[in-house]
Parts: sequence; structure tokens; C-alpha cells
Amino acid sequence: MTNQPSPLALVPFVSVENMMRLVHHIGLERMLAELTDYVQADFARWEVFDKTPRVASHSAQGVIELMPTSDGEVYGFKYVNGHPKNMREGRQTVTAFGLLADVDNGYPVLLSEMTILTALRTAATSAMAARHLAPRGATTMAMIGNGAQSEFQTLAMKTVVGIDTVRLYDIDHAATEKCARNLAGSGLNVVKCTTPEEAIEGAQIITTCTADKQYATILTDNMVGAGVHINAIGGDCPGKTELHRDILLRSDIFVEYPPQTRIEGEIQQLADDHPVHELWQVIRGESPGRTDARQITLFDSVGFAIEDFSALRFVRERINGTGFFEPLDMLADPDDPRDLFGMVMRAAAS
Repeated sequence: MTNQPSPLALVPFVSVENMMRLVHHIGLERMLAELTDYVQADFARWEVFDKTPRVASHSAQGVIELMPTSDGEVYGFKYVNGHPKNMREGRQTVTAFGLLADVDNGYPVLLSEMTILTALRTAATSAMAARHLAPRGATTMAMIGNGAQSEFQTLAMKTVVGIDTVRLYDIDHAATEKCARNLAGSGLNVVKCTTPEEAIEGAQIITTCTADKQYATILTDNMVGAGVHINAIGGDCPGKTELHRDILLRSDIFVEYPPQTRIEGEIQQLADDHPVHELWQVIRGESPGRTDARQITLFDSVGFAIEDFSALRFVRERINGTGFFEPLDMLADPDDPRDLFGMVMRAAAS
């Protein structure tokens, strides 16, 4: 008798190498566009999902989080960390992996790297928000914070929203040079700036994405004029913000899941009853998005489990018929489900 696992016990695993192969197979900009549509489709059925703030374990060095959700048919979760000090040690600030499982029997149906996929889904979510909230005909984005997510954010805005110019700024000039180099040949007009004030000049969309875990003021109140849309995506845990409080008081604020954002987002600076709009209601046409040319709209994005679910759902569907995964022997599969011990003992003879 062989100990070969049955096909039902094999779980598709998408490694970092295979995720990169999938990106190139589909095309980066097309993948960003399709991911945006997947996230939007799941936001449009918001009520079917289990929703809970992420489960976080904080330390002086960073945070480790679990982000679970289910639509009643498929369960998903993401493991993700955030350690700003890692960059100084030659490591990624954020790493992640995720899993989907069949609710009917609890068996996993996909295991995937999510370091790359999180950058893609975060960019797709930003683009989805800007699609509904940015000024009509926006052509220029300021990208403040030119780290690991900046190129993904920029290309998603180009593909989904239609910007043709990005103005880059980072406190680390080498990061700006890296971002500009990576965006060369993208068809965008890339402008390297030496101050955040220079970067936001003429921008209709401002994206902030910085890593340090602190109450920071990347944008001061006098830097933000009427009519802009702000994607604030760097603040994602308690004690970490990017915007001056007075900007929030002048803005119409849109969030993913208020119980989580009030703990982790820019609005942790405000009273618990400060009014915010839920983005899913805008997408479903139940709440207005941008209503005035002079309105300041702010997407206070901290990342939510439904976005990860959408990204994993996309990957599961798109790897069908490809070789961009490996079957993992993750599940014990005894001939008699009651005889797990016997299966272990028989393995000694093989």
C-alpha cells in the first residue's frame, strides 16, 4: 500500500516565484485593473461577509496581525506583519501569506504568498476609492512615501483612474530615485520632488504611504487646498498617523470598516462619534461620494480582510489551467477517517 496523498488532500500553493510569474502572465496593469474590479464586486456584497477588526499582537518592534473573513461559502484569512525597523536590517517592512478554505468541509483550497499580493490589492483598493471620490478628469498624483508600495499605487491610478503624471517625494532621496527608475517606461510623466510641498503642487490626488510607527504629520493643514482627493494609506495601527488633525476636520472621510479604522486610521485623532462614510455604501449607490468640486475627500485606508479575500479569490480563479502553483501535501488523508493513528504507524513500513 502506498502513502501517496489523494488529490483531494493536496492544496494549491502559490509561492513568491509563482506569484511573480502570474503577474507577468496577466500583465501588471491588467492585473491591477482586474483586482480593482474584484475588490469592488466584493464591496458591493458587503452584507454577506463576516466582519471583525483584525486581531493584532503589538510589540515594541512592530505588529503581527490576523485578518479573517467569510462570505458563507469560502473562509479566508491573512497573516501579516508590520515592522518598520526591518528596512534597516535589509528585510521587508511588511510580509504576508493567506489561505482560503471551503466553509462546507473546512478543507483549505488555496495557500498563497501575500507580500506581493498585498501590495497589489492595496493599490487596487486605493484606485477603487479614487474611481469614486477623486475629482473628475484627475491627471496628476502626488506620491508621498516612495517605498515598496509606491510603484503599485502609481500604476493602479494610471490604469484605473487615468492619471498621466506622478510627483514623487520621500524623505529618503534614494527611495525617490528607485521609484522614478522603476516607473521609467511606464508612459507616465515622473517628476522627482525635493519637498512634500513641491510634490503636491498641481496634484488632484495625494497619496501618503510612509512606514514609521509614530504620530507623524506628513501633510500639514496649509498644504491641502480645496478640491483634492487624499489616499492616506500609511496609518494602519494605533499610534501611527500621517495627516494633521485639522485636515480631517475639513474633509469628508471615507473608510472601510469603522470599528477598525477608528482604532488604526487617521480618525484615531478624532472623537469616536465623528461622522464618517463607509466606502461600500458609495459603491452601492447608497451614499454620495464626491458631490462638490471644492470638496476634500479623504480615504482613510487601513486595509480590511475583505480586500485580501478578494485578492485570494482572484488568484484562485486565475491559476486554474496554469502551472503557477505547487500541490502541497497539507492534509492527513487516512483510508479510514477514524484511523489517523493507523496511517501514522503504517508509514513506518513504506
